[in-house]
Amino acid sequence: MKDAPTPKRSPERPLARGDESDARLKIVIVGHVDHGKSTLVGRLLNDTGTLPEGKVQAIQAMCERRGMPFEWAFVMDAFQAERDQAVTIDAAHIWFNSARRGYVIVDAPGHREFVKNMVSGAASCDAALLVVDAAEGVQEQTRRHAYLLHLFGIAQVVVAVNKMDVVDFDRKRFAAVERDIRRYLGQIEIEPSRVVPVSARDGDNIAQPSSRSPWYKGPGVVEALDEFAAPRRLTDLPLRMAVQDVYHFDDRRIVAGRIESGRLEVGDTLLFSPSNKTVQLSGIEIWNTSRPLLQAEAGQSVGLALDQQIFVERGELISHAERPPVETNVFRGHLFWLGREPLAVGRRYKLKLNTLEVPVEVQSIDRVIDVDDLTLKEGAESDGAAIVERNGIAEVVMRSQAMLALDAFSDNPQIGRFVLVDGYDIAGGGIVNMRGYPDQRQLITARSTNIQAVGHAVDHRARTRRNRHGGGVIWFTGLSGSGKSTLAIQAEQRLFQQGYQVYVLDGDNVRGGLNANLGFSPDDRAENIRRVGEVAALFADAGFVVLSALISPYRSDRERARAAVDRLDQSSFHEIYIKAPLEVCEQRDPKGLYRKARAGEIADFTGISAPYEPPETPQLEIDTAEKSVEECLAALVDYIERTFSLAD
Repeated sequence: MKDAPTPKRSPERPLARGDESDARLKIVIVGHVDHGKSTLVGRLLNDTGTLPEGKVQAIQAMCERRGMPFEWAFVMDAFQAERDQAVTIDAAHIWFNSARRGYVIVDAPGHREFVKNMVSGAASCDAALLVVDAAEGVQEQTRRHAYLLHLFGIAQVVVAVNKMDVVDFDRKRFAAVERDIRRYLGQIEIEPSRVVPVSARDGDNIAQPSSRSPWYKGPGVVEALDEFAAPRRLTDLPLRMAVQDVYHFDDRRIVAGRIESGRLEVGDTLLFSPSNKTVQLSGIEIWNTSRPLLQAEAGQSVGLALDQQIFVERGELISHAERPPVETNVFRGHLFWLGREPLAVGRRYKLKLNTLEVPVEVQSIDRVIDVDDLTLKEGAESDGAAIVERNGIAEVVMRSQAMLALDAFSDNPQIGRFVLVDGYDIAGGGIVNMRGYPDQRQLITARSTNIQAVGHAVDHRARTRRNRHGGGVIWFTGLSGSGKSTLAIQAEQRLFQQGYQVYVLDGDNVRGGLNANLGFSPDDRAENIRRVGEVAALFADAGFVVLSALISPYRSDRERARAAVDRLDQSSFHEIYIKAPLEVCEQRDPKGLYRKARAGEIADFTGISAPYEPPETPQLEIDTAEKSVEECLAALVDYIERTFSLAD
């Protein structure tokens, strides 16, 4: 039996569990099962002098009792089941420090059955050490774990090609494995900072260079980790504090929670989202001390005293008024699915977002990612892509009836993570991505005050008698090239000839004047629709039949347009879905926009790089791919004539 190496002691005191340090970097160790992750961590801890006195001797004695070689993995494999099966079950955390800074190492399980534990371990990490067996090379879980790093936004990665002793430190074999792993990581937009040949069992290129790899001139693992950039300071991010509870003490109401990012101080103006209530912070309290605080920052659990007695509930998100979170009822999620039953379109789950728990529905499954070859199955149009099986990775869109306050993961990792619960079980988790969807805060916030609606001397009935028909909005929605403008313009001409007061509001035309100051970002698109909806409502109130032809890709925007019309009570809103498949619209491409979008010349183009949400229950659906223009026009005009009939 090979003797265990003499444990090394660091001249510096290792950072103890619970020490607070902004320099501490949290690193997850990932890779395929049996590729030596725990062994590498055990050796890393020994060679940096982190192990407590007697730990190595205790492991050596245990191995001798079992009649087995010394095993460094037992430093991390704390459970008896892990020792018996030689497999890591839970994600273990351990603190150590190099000469440069402190670290928290998360040793994640590699076995497929314990991917849930790997996900929970990796979710909060700043960087990763990916371990690959030199003999076996890139395997299924190597690719799966690597994609999860991409999913959680972990871009700082070092690769350790382990068990180089098994291949006699063969330079060509190392080069082949390095080529394969770099190719795969490059496909998911990860560029490893270093790929290091190591033997975790023997300590080669861990903390010290190895004489067995003279051809390798790069740093060892510890030095490579020290090259990582420091994590983003949570106090530099905008203030975010999720309301955990509200306590009543005498005449005081204390809002309790944990500050996830940013900082606050007495006197700050705080905004509660999504209720959009604004108050001033009058005091900060913490438990187990009577000493008043004037300020607090990320990581502290505090109670907030406010200058007003407002009603707020668990789940609301506190921010400064000038740097609020996004408000939306729909968002895109990059999701890892762990449920027993497949995730499917139309299924409802409980969303846990910070302290908020709210029902959500899976609106669409846009992509299902095959981690083996990184092929994408596009949406429900493809067989087999309408569900996500256990351990599957997908890009989905989720919708809630209630407004949500959140941040995209790229903007604030502390807030941009979510969990889905199916029944009583955690079934999935992922990160928030708002790509293609607008912040609805500005669209639902009324800023004008002291305004009173002005009545008209000419009422709705008088206009109806004069026009011989009622007013209303015919709202066309569909992809670019589906035929919205063509049908609207021809319908306008035919209806006008029949005596209707009718007018077309076309998306391109309104952008030449009313909305000339708006671009094509998701937020600007939403504002474009809001303005057109308000104008259409005024036209309808004046007795016109308004034909509004816009892509209007978001259901929430169309619902706001409907609400603007309904607010006047005298008119009606009719949603008309001009339906045509994306491939048909691309073939038509009347303005050449699809060609430019495919070439990357147009960003956020609906159907290509931005989402389109078809109506769920339109008043009329016209399929322009299956019917001629004349047939579509006849169906449209017939509907309008039946809805807004001319009086005799």
